[in-house]
Amino acid sequence: MFYWIMKNIVVGPILLGLFRPWVIGLENIPKQGGVILASNHLSFIDSVFLPLVVPRRVAFLAKSEYFTGKGLKGWATRLFMTASGQLPIDRSGGKASEDSLNTGLRVLGSGDVLGIYPEGTRSPDAKLYRGRTGVARMVLESGVPIVPVAMIDTEKAMPTGTRIPKIRRIGIVIGKPLDFSRFEGMEGDRFVLRSVTDELMYELQHLSKQEYDDVYASSVKEKRASLSR
Repeated sequence: MFYWIMKNIVVGPILLGLFRPWVIGLENIPKQGGVILASNHLSFIDSVFLPLVVPRRVAFLAKSEYFTGKGLKGWATRLFMTASGQLPIDRSGGKASEDSLNTGLRVLGSGDVLGIYPEGTRSPDAKLYRGRTGVARMVLESGVPIVPVAMIDTEKAMPTGTRIPKIRRIGIVIGKPLDFSRFEGMEGDRFVLRSVTDELMYELQHLSKQEYDDVYASSVKEKRASLSR
């Protein structure tokens, strides 16, 4: 109920009125049943506007640090993340990665919509980067459709490192569901997982028109951070 009120009465109408997002392909999202929305990731506000334009409730897996902040800022961030349907996950790797996968599978098993960013982190420079195979494992284990989504110009509305977005139009392009049923039962094969992931990233590049760089975005961020020291 809290999510519905924030989306449809309190926050949603204001943000939609200010940013006037244009949307293509909304009909490609199944009206019922579990489904993965796999999106490129340009800005923090990607997790805000995609759920606002999708009629169904969308749950995103968000890093747990957003839910553990202290003081007024921590409370406000936690409230916002909860209101926008975010689910806390530990991204430290190992068992934490397995727990994240299981959290996503529970959402899908309940017949709900799961939003995920295959790149694993925001793009540092508006390029599209190599996808991580966790999304492929999730789609093969769950057997649900996966729908590619391209966020357009959100990095211009709220660049990384800024706290207040600029008022400007953004876009969302939703592709047709991808069918990976030919790989059923092969979620343990790392070559299959890479093939599924690469096919998804190719479709995202086609929808978003971003320049593609076949390295992990996290590696680019780490390299830039080391050079700036």
